[in-house]
Amino acid sequence: MAAAARSFGSEREAEPAKEARVVGSELVDTYTVYIIQVTDGSHEWTVKHRYSDFHDLHEKLVAERKIDKNLLPPKKIIGKNSRSLVEKREKDLEVYLQMLLAAFPGVAPRVLAHFLHFHFYEINGITAALAEELFEKGEQLLGAGEVFAIRPLQLYAVTEQLLQGKPTCTSGDAKTDLGHILDFTCRLKYLKVSGTEGPFGTSNIQEQFLPFDLSIFKSLHQVEISHCDAKHIRGLVTSKPTLATMSIRFSATSMKEVLVPEALEFDEWEPEGTALEGPVTAVIPTWQALTALDLSHNSISEIDESVKLIPKIEFLDLSHNGLLVVDNLQHLYNLVHLDLSYNKLCSLEGVHTKLGNIKTLNLAGNLLESLSGLHKLYSLVNLDLSNNRIEQMEEVRSIGSLPCLEHVALLNNPLSIIPDYRTKVLAQFGDRASEVCLDDTVTTEKELDTVEVLKAIQKAKEVKSKLSNLEKKVGEDARLSTSACVRPGSSPPTMAPTSASLPQPILSNQGTLGDE
Repeated sequence: MAAAARSFGSEREAEPAKEARVVGSELVDTYTVYIIQVTDGSHEWTVKHRYSDFHDLHEKLVAERKIDKNLLPPKKIIGKNSRSLVEKREKDLEVYLQMLLAAFPGVAPRVLAHFLHFHFYEINGITAALAEELFEKGEQLLGAGEVFAIRPLQLYAVTEQLLQGKPTCTSGDAKTDLGHILDFTCRLKYLKVSGTEGPFGTSNIQEQFLPFDLSIFKSLHQVEISHCDAKHIRGLVTSKPTLATMSIRFSATSMKEVLVPEALEFDEWEPEGTALEGPVTAVIPTWQALTALDLSHNSISEIDESVKLIPKIEFLDLSHNGLLVVDNLQHLYNLVHLDLSYNKLCSLEGVHTKLGNIKTLNLAGNLLESLSGLHKLYSLVNLDLSNNRIEQMEEVRSIGSLPCLEHVALLNNPLSIIPDYRTKVLAQFGDRASEVCLDDTVTTEKELDTVEVLKAIQKAKEVKSKLSNLEKKVGEDARLSTSACVRPGSSPPTMAPTSASLPQPILSNQGTLGDE
């Protein structure tokens, strides 16, 4: 793949000669299949054909290209599957294929290209097949506004073809002209690029690591990319003025790889329109039309400063990554839907300072034990906290006072297995309990009745607690007042016992007059 990556440079190596070797055979039912290994530079793949396929190929080449009809070894009826005949035929068929490739060193005839699966694995064959497909269906696809799916290997082939500087039609067939591809890509609005994990087809091609250039797409409104290495994707920024929805999955290790790929080599950069402070190496245009971004199922460990480049984003999906903290989202003033599920978040402290106008927040599948930090998200309507580590019912009070909250999910937390879990959670919402849908289940009248009982019990506890605190305060005030009346060096005044069980002192008139 390193050789493929180098092809983006200014110096290009000469196109290597293609080879085809018959490396073995196998018996299928009553006939023998020959295994052909095709080599094109660093790419290899296998093709399987029986002898009758070779015979059909040869007949067409004799008719179309006037090759010598005696090049192909003759048929054998008797003993056609004997080991000796098969081994001899393997060698003869290999010689035959090598002679054909030598006879057509540039672009192979269509029938030979399909025989050797060039339309699946070889640059010229791939682009020719794609051009023909778009010649026949391109206008229909554009008119219907459908999503066009293409493989990274196809984009790599088109990129390589353009870099070679050859005529756009080398086969002589107008249907395979590269211009059909370029005309289509200039007008396409909806694109999907899906790679594969591991080798593609019967080849050794790891297409998720192939470099390709998307600058041929000038009008994209939506793009979906999966199983491609974001570091090898070029030209996506060409679509900044028009792109409204972007999904990059199983492809990136950082947000910068997607949002600022052209500035990765710079140490300092700022979004266009930012008040610059100090020396800045690069000024990067923002994604001014982008409102929805899906970066789920990647290996992103932080929300970096590149989010400044998507100021109009409304929907952001960062689920199934490795995020540890919520940061830098205060720059996204239009953000209303955020998915941070299945990351490694363990704290939400100060999250309200990052998410001002959020309406939907998915925090499922994290490591949360506390909900402090959510209590000031006053615009929140939908909140998913399932599959976390929340144990204490008191934590629910942090969200119980949110005025707009309507849907809450708390399943698969430790507190979800306690007795009367639903009613105890709903009771935390007070008078709004009837407005809250817990765990996708509408609150029932019976649950509301139980909530009212719990609220009454809770209110009684609070009144009793207030009275107890008031009595304590009165007692403390009395003690403080008494302490204030005691002068230094004097004896404290005698206090009459307040308990009814103690004897009261009797004051006689005589004693009183005697004192006078």
